[in-house]
Amino acid sequence: MKRIWIPQLIAIIMLLWALNPDNPYGYYRLLRVVCCVVFIYLCVLSINFKLRGWPWVLGTVAIVYNPLAPLHMTREIWTAVNIATILIAAVSIYFLRKDDSHADS
Repeated sequence: MKRIWIPQLIAIIMLLWALNPDNPYGYYRLLRVVCCVVFIYLCVLSINFKLRGWPWVLGTVAIVYNPLAPLHMTREIWTAVNIATILIAAVSIYFLRKDDSHADS
């Protein structure tokens, strides 16, 4: 069984760094792009692995971090969203894995 964890690790590290209030605005723009791409990729994997519910969760996270139509929220709300996203990324490491039970991966 091979776990998919590098995309989540990248997102988790960037999201943890985003909790620092002294980051420049450009960092958050980069964070949006990286998180959106990572969670679209994970959403597609979860669809290919035929996992129930996960495409909706991961797709919603991708939409939240969408850099083309950004959501504007307060720093406090973004902090909560980032922490929730860290948890989702960490838990997805367990569920997104390549093994014989998944279809053609």
